[in-house]
Amino acid sequence: MSEILCVYYSRTGNTKKAMEEIAQALDAELLELKDEVKREGLLGWLRCGMDAVSRSVPPLVPAKQQRPLSDYRLVLIGTPVWAGRCSSVVRAFLKESGTDLRHVGYVLTRSSGAKHGEVYRQMDGYVLYPHLFGVSLQSGSAGCHFWQEQFVKTVQDWLAEGSNTKEKTDAGKAERD
Repeated sequence: MSEILCVYYSRTGNTKKAMEEIAQALDAELLELKDEVKREGLLGWLRCGMDAVSRSVPPLVPAKQQRPLSDYRLVLIGTPVWAGRCSSVVRAFLKESGTDLRHVGYVLTRSSGAKHGEVYRQMDGYVLYPHLFGVSLQSGSAGCHFWQEQFVKTVQDWLAEGSNTKEKTDAGKAERD
């Protein structure tokens, strides 16, 4: 049973692909978040932006991980960036379960050149402790795979060294683009 849970929402498949690769590299459990809102096509894309701006929290389709969230050593949360915010589906997960998470890391996927560092701070507002790791991946960019691999290496180093010292926690906070 894995000590790491990779949980994500993906509308177009970019976040799903990144999280599948990260979960495989870390031998982590993978859990997809879903809601029942129609998000396909242009109208779905507009709905996503409106949901992000209004900070809506849709009801989630129940998903079951292998153990309680508080039992994972690390939970990595993947989300697309919508209108400068995390997806409403991930916001719903964080609002519902954020206080059950001990150590978190964030994987943002984006279409723009902006890193969206403020999204990390928004997500941290729903968890007990600030994120340890963060990576902001621009799907299709030349450096996307490099930064994803660097993120995995940072997580692996943290897991190998232990997670109890502040120095190790601070070292893992480097934000990648």
